[in-house]
Amino acid sequence: MARWAIAIHDGAGVDPNLPEHRQEGAKRAKWVLARCLLDLLRAGATALDVVEAVVRELETDPCFNSGRGSALTRAGAVEMEASIMDGRGRRCGAVSGVSTVRNPVSLARRVMGLPIP
Repeated sequence: MARWAIAIHDGAGVDPNLPEHRQEGAKRAKWVLARCLLDLLRAGATALDVVEAVVRELETDPCFNSGRGSALTRAGAVEMEASIMDGRGRRCGAVSGVSTVRNPVSLARRVMGLPIP
């Protein structure tokens, strides 16, 4: 039987003015994410595929401080960062300051696949 260790980190910081229903929405969403990632793992998806899929969901869900829901810059803009790592292959990819993509983690994964000059 496969054994997994899973941690879901859903953003850096909590808005103290976040309404209770949004906090509850985030809690429910985490359970949905946990079920999604377990289903993917049981179906044989790679850890890298699962990580990207779950982070994409976090980036897309407005309950979380990630992706388009990120904290704004002083200028009021969204600038996102993302990184992804494959420990087995010792590969990684990262992007910073991006504002025109929906899911920066997927862009970081594409960067990871680029050849090293």
